[in-house]
Amino acid sequence: MSKLKDEGLPASSDNKALSNIRVLDLSRILAGPWCTQNLADLGAEVIKIERPDVGDDTRQWGPPWLPGVDEHQSSDSSYYSAANRGKKSVTVDITTVSGQNLVRALARSSDVFIENFKVGNLKKYGLDYESIKKENPAIIYCSITGFGQTGPYAHRPGYDFVFQGMGGMMSITGERDDLPGGGPQKVGIALADIMTGMYASIAILAAVNHRTKSGEGQYIDMSLLDCIVALGSNQVTGYFASGNIPKRMGNAHMSLVPYGVYPSQDGHIILAVGNDDQWQRLCKVLGDETLVKDVRFTRVTDRIVNRTELDKALNAGLSAKTSATWLREFEANGVPCGPINNYREVFENEQVIHRGLKLELERDDGARVGCAASPLRLTTTPPSYELPPPRLGQHTDEVLKTALNLSDAEIAVLKNSGAI
Repeated sequence: MSKLKDEGLPASSDNKALSNIRVLDLSRILAGPWCTQNLADLGAEVIKIERPDVGDDTRQWGPPWLPGVDEHQSSDSSYYSAANRGKKSVTVDITTVSGQNLVRALARSSDVFIENFKVGNLKKYGLDYESIKKENPAIIYCSITGFGQTGPYAHRPGYDFVFQGMGGMMSITGERDDLPGGGPQKVGIALADIMTGMYASIAILAAVNHRTKSGEGQYIDMSLLDCIVALGSNQVTGYFASGNIPKRMGNAHMSLVPYGVYPSQDGHIILAVGNDDQWQRLCKVLGDETLVKDVRFTRVTDRIVNRTELDKALNAGLSAKTSATWLREFEANGVPCGPINNYREVFENEQVIHRGLKLELERDDGARVGCAASPLRLTTTPPSYELPPPRLGQHTDEVLKTALNLSDAEIAVLKNSGAI
């Protein structure tokens, strides 16, 4: 049975929300690791199963590499390190019978099993849901694939980029087609992967809660395509309501004006005016009485209909002062606005510094990991960061001894056979 059911540990027993949860993580790349890093931040014990000598594919996705390690030592990419803190790395060759037996043994004492292999691949190793369920009926088993476990595309491979295009995101991202630079554009991060990891985290926590009430485990089928389509949000609902296909609008907003990027004397700023009162305050800062009185711009609807004329007027007025000057004046008058920061500027920002969004961890080999901290702010059970992203196989012996009670001699046999 699972640790949760057998031990019944209270969620806040040691100030970690998920300290009573063990996660067996057979995922790699980004969506699955992002999910399990969320769980690790909240206190879950995450055992990351990796291929001997190779590990997670993203360990080799450099440069950039982790700083602080002698150039002749093996290191890991920053990409890998962004999604794998808080985990224990155990190397297991699941193509061997001994390796399969080890994973099944670990599954017996785990609460969650997560994987992102191609549909059906783990069945040949006896590590699919039905096989693992026989070992642990209360297991919560989460599969992450590109297209899901069912449907005509279920067996197709795919990466984030494919789903940003296929799921509609690139049709609404980027400059208008009739302007310079127009055309399909992906988002600057692997949005389908990240959001699938986030949705998977929610699904797993929901399943954990359901099991607390019922004692039942369950299977979770997560798809990158499903998640990127769902992320369409108001654009999707607007399409269903009107029949009009949303198009790329660059930095403009389909339902609000002014809401976008505007040029200043020395750069650009963001204005995000969401109602008529904010519009009046913006006009006050600009000192332009003609804008205040112009009936084409009085209401939200008026400004949407006449967005081209309004943007021309704003572009002309805003070019008179620097970005810093405008931002001070708009902020003083309650007009939503902001700068366009690069990541150096982001982490120099006083609010970002105050919120502690930069996290620095150091591995035992001297490699230093700088990354973004969890945005979760829980007063009683906040995220914790006790383990840096692990070296490949760093915890193999430790986990096999503590979780499976294997002796040094038994571990040596497994190593000699190539199972670990």
